[in-house]
Parts: sequence; structure tokens; C-alpha cells
Amino acid sequence: MKIVIAGAGEVGTHLAKMLAHEKQDIVLMDPNEERLHFSTSGAEILPLTGNPTSLRDLMEAGVKNADLFVSVTPEETANITACMLAANLGAHKTLARINNYEYLLPKNRELFEKLGIGSMIYPEMLAAEEIVTAIRRPWTRQYWELFDGALILIGVKVRNNSQLVDTQLSDLMQTNKLYHIVAIKRRNETIIPRGSDRVESGDILFFTTTKEHVKDVQLHAGKTDPEVKKIIIMGGSRIAIRACEYLPGHVRVKVIEMNKEKSHRIAEVVPGNVLIINGDGRDLDLLVQEGIKDAQAFVALSENSSTNILACLAAKRFGVVKTIAKIENLDYIPLAESMDIGSVINKKLIAASHIYQFLLDADVSNVKCLAFANADVAELVARPHSKITKKQVKDLHLPKDMTLGGLIREGKPMMIKGDTQIQAYDNVVVFCLDTAMRKLEDYFN
Repeated sequence: MKIVIAGAGEVGTHLAKMLAHEKQDIVLMDPNEERLHFSTSGAEILPLTGNPTSLRDLMEAGVKNADLFVSVTPEETANITACMLAANLGAHKTLARINNYEYLLPKNRELFEKLGIGSMIYPEMLAAEEIVTAIRRPWTRQYWELFDGALILIGVKVRNNSQLVDTQLSDLMQTNKLYHIVAIKRRNETIIPRGSDRVESGDILFFTTTKEHVKDVQLHAGKTDPEVKKIIIMGGSRIAIRACEYLPGHVRVKVIEMNKEKSHRIAEVVPGNVLIINGDGRDLDLLVQEGIKDAQAFVALSENSSTNILACLAAKRFGVVKTIAKIENLDYIPLAESMDIGSVINKKLIAASHIYQFLLDADVSNVKCLAFANADVAELVARPHSKITKKQVKDLHLPKDMTLGGLIREGKPMMIKGDTQIQAYDNVVVFCLDTAMRKLEDYFN
């Protein structure tokens, strides 16, 4: 597959490296030649200095034969223009990064499709939604609704107070199966577990379950569910503004922003339950003054990953239950996990999740790249006569880096057991390590 990516910023560069390792033919273009000087770690990426809104440069990049054109420059108008031009030059699919929620409304979809823009992504909005989800369920590391909430993926760190610790997974195979443990993150390794595996204290367990059994997961994991009434956010970014808009009105929110002019601008657009403080969110005296000891959640959204990690650690010392850090440096994510940062927000992984949907030659409706697990979750439809429908799950001999988490059949969610047989048109949740993403096509086509 030939893919042209416009914009060699954090998101574009990460996408190029990720897709190149998937053995895709990648061209990465940017007007700034210096941005194209990066380590590819053995990945084959063709760097091209060029403007994505220039017809000549797009032709030189080969968009005429591109299966996918992705424009993720910082400029929304440039991304939309580039996708329009690329589509008219022959690109099969196009995707634009935007920062205007209005463009994503269903009533506007047809307009943009006519212009040649196949899909749009607003990473800041998706990041804000993840923050709000994490705050609504502070006992989880990950909470993701699959198939419109029919199935739920939950990531939880278990400690000695959990009844699951020291339990062999084969002993959890309930007759009336409440949940399925699809993965275990143990220190620096993600394990797709088998029946012989045991749960250890300190593991992050990833469960799939149905909505009515979320409470069972919480109880078995030994977690309480504190109500979040007060939140402190460090950094008045676009993500922070969006999160403030999505948070319930009864929650008191304080946003600490260092830049005075920016503080005034934010104060004009946020809801009435949000108070903007001009100051340094790293200042412990300021945090105490603004009531950090009474806050249940702390969100660090500065542009510096290490600052965000340290700020969350400080908040935990003050007794804050839920900490969330924006960490754009992927190498820092294991560090954050080892320091018990509650949830991690990463725009690169958010964008990668969205773009994976275009790469798989299978009926895939959603993909999620998990920050803590080096793994992906996909929602797939089993095609008639596909390999996945031929035998019971226990006889499919699935690769060790892949497992099935649950399915929806005729609108009814159910857990998958060894004697389950996938049927044509079942909606199936697949949990797989990074190494297995391309194998999905073999089973579902």
C-alpha cells in the first residue's frame, strides 16, 4: 500500500515510522527540510521537502497512485486543501487533521466527501474525551466502549486486596462468564494469557465485559469508585478547553495556566464551573493554595512530558486519587506506568488508532492503540466463509499474540469461550499485540 503523509510533526513522524514497520510504502513530506531529519530505526521512509498544497509537490510525492493520503500539518486549512487536491489528483482515500468540531457533525459529512475528504480526525477532541472518561471512572487505567457500549474494555491495576491475585486464569472460567481477561501487562511485558497463567499483584489486567458486569470487574479487582467533585488541570491547552466543555457541570474545575494573556482568552470560552488561575502548575505552594488536597483528580497537560509526570507524582503525594498525564514522548510511557500515573494521553496513539482502520483489508469499524500495553484492540465483522468462522475458537489455533475478547450476535453481546463458534456477520472484539495487527486479515477475510 502506498501512503503519502503530509506534515512531519510529532503525529506525522510517528505515523510514518509505525506504518513503515508495517511494510507499507511511505512518503513523508514537509515544507521544512529540517523536520525530515530523524532516525527511522531501519524503517524505509522516503522524505520529501514539499508543500502539501502545491500541485507540483503532490505530483512529485506520487499522490496519483496513493492508496491513502494523510495530511496532519498544524494548519487545518492546509490539511483540508491538501486532501481536496490529493483526491482530485487520484489518491484513493484521504484523511485530514482538523481542529473544528463542526466539521465532524454527521450533517456535514456528505459535503466534505464531495470535496474529496474521506475522513477527518481531531486528536485534541479525542484526547479530551479520553480524559473525561478516565475521570468518570477513576478506578480504571483504561475504559473504552466497544460497539456503541455493548462491550466494554477495562484496564485495571490489581494489588494484594484483589481476589484475582494468585488466581490461575483457568479457575476463572465461570459457567456464566462475567468477563474475559484478554491481556496482562506485567512490568515491561504484555502477555496474551492462557489458562495456565496466574495473576500477580501489580499486574495491569485488561478485561472485556458487558455493561451489566462492569461492577463485577471493579469488585473482583478490589477497586473503590470515588466520586470526583473537584479537578485541577495544569496547562490551558486546546485539550484542556475541550475537556472542560465535556465535564459535568456539577464538577468544580480549576485550570492553572502560566501565560497571562492565554489565561484571559481561556476564561472567556470555558463553562461557568471552571475557574482559570494564572500561575505555574509546578508550584507546590500554589497547588496547596488552590486546594490540591481536596481534589480527586489532577490532569497535567503541559507540552513537556517529564513535567507532566512529575506534576502528577506531586499530586499523588497530596492524596489525589486520579492522575492523568499527557505524554507525547512514547519512551516515557513505561516510566509513567511504573510510577503509577493513573492514565496517559498521547495524541500520536490516538491518531494511529484512527488511521489503522484504513489499512486493514477487513471489515474493521474501530481500532484502539493502548498506551500502557503496546497492543491494539479492534472491532471486526466476520465475513462469510472467513477462516474465523470455520471452527470452534479452541480449534482455531490463534497466534499467541492474539485473542478474542467478545462478540455481538444479532444485537446481543456475549463473552467468548473455547467452544464458541464465530458466525458470519458476528461483530468480534480482537485484542492483539503490535506484532499481530496484520494477521487479523487472514482470519476475518
